[in-house]
Amino acid sequence: MGSMLIPILVMIISVSVLIIVIMMVKSVTGKKYEGKGQEKTTRKSRSSIIKDAEKKLTHDPHNVQALTALGDVYFNEKNWEKTWHIYKTLFDIAAAHVEVNNVQAALRSGIAAFYLGKFEEAIVSLSFALKKVPESFEAAYYLGYSFYKNNVFDKSILCLKRAHEINPMEIGVLEPLGFSFFKCNKYRECLPYLKKVLDVQPDNKEVMFNIAVSMTEIGMGEKSLKIFMHLRPDPVFGPRSCIEAGRIHEKAKNYELAIQDYEIGMKLPEIPEKELMQIKYRCSQCYIATKAIPKGLTLLRQIQTAHPGYKDVDALVARYSELNQNSNLQTYLLSGTSDFIALCRKFINAYYPNQTTVKVEDVSVQSESVEILCTVISAKMETKELFRFYRTNSVIGDLNVREFHSKVRDMKGDRGYCVSMGKFSESAHKFIDGRPIDFIEKDQLVMVLKKINMFG
Repeated sequence: MGSMLIPILVMIISVSVLIIVIMMVKSVTGKKYEGKGQEKTTRKSRSSIIKDAEKKLTHDPHNVQALTALGDVYFNEKNWEKTWHIYKTLFDIAAAHVEVNNVQAALRSGIAAFYLGKFEEAIVSLSFALKKVPESFEAAYYLGYSFYKNNVFDKSILCLKRAHEINPMEIGVLEPLGFSFFKCNKYRECLPYLKKVLDVQPDNKEVMFNIAVSMTEIGMGEKSLKIFMHLRPDPVFGPRSCIEAGRIHEKAKNYELAIQDYEIGMKLPEIPEKELMQIKYRCSQCYIATKAIPKGLTLLRQIQTAHPGYKDVDALVARYSELNQNSNLQTYLLSGTSDFIALCRKFINAYYPNQTTVKVEDVSVQSESVEILCTVISAKMETKELFRFYRTNSVIGDLNVREFHSKVRDMKGDRGYCVSMGKFSESAHKFIDGRPIDFIEKDQLVMVLKKINMFG
């Protein structure tokens, strides 16, 4: 009996296992079939919603139920053109149809208008939505962004700050908010927001550039310089970064480094013409400051050819063409103080006839000039004379001359000379009439400088 039970038990177990396997297979295949059915149902549902809604709208273009159904579909699909038309229609008919959710209609039509670049329309709709629901993040965010896109930065700041207060974790607010402060020249205020953007987007070059500009404006030049130098090779922000880095180096009188900045800028591909002219103009000034006048003139002439009348280029070309031919004139205008004083002393000796002896008694360096007091001894007399050398091309007025005359009189000098590469005003000329003051202007100055041998 026991021996018969064993085969029966084995049979029962085998049948049970088979039944379980069959049930599992059916369960799995049934689920797969059900999933396919759901996908078909979803697709069918969308098409049927659109078909049903459009059918209703042919009979009643203001059917709220149909418009709302279509609006939901197109908004979720981000079909902004259709979304805008539908929700604009709903918003327009809301006064006559109390069943319309006018806040949703305003919000969604505003969002769609934003993405379509219709910023003025977006501002109208979103302002209504935010007024009705002040705690709406979407209304505050898109309204602020629309104001930003429409260059109304003070209002964009107000709205985007509200959006940031509502949802501090949303990083999408930070960039337009930081840029809005930047556009309002509120450089210190923009930095915290832009730095947070850079933390999550370390390759955002526009944010990086604006941070550097802001740092420069609030006196953090050294930190901003590192960013500008990093951005110099960039095809978009490189030209402006070269200009900004060059300006910082120029301010510190590091002309060689500024030249490096500008030369990098001139080699960038497809640089905008306006920025290229800026770079060439500034680089020419740095070349001249380092006495590389031929290089400076080359750039100035390139600007002159490409853009006649650009800034003071015509005057600079004329001035430095003359300087390029007269090394003493270069020394007079561009050299350091010690070389300039040495030239002025030689000028005084060259100014008088050969039989005259000049003894320099005192040299005084002023902010805009150098004064040399000397005793001039000739066969007939001995006089006490004061020379003032101006290193400028600008017109010198009578106030400076009056002050100089008082100094000559107080020291009981016999005569005073004002020397300049520029000119003296008409009133200054009238003032010296009958007084012991003489002007030595450009033409006479250049004539004397040509006689001087600085190495003789």
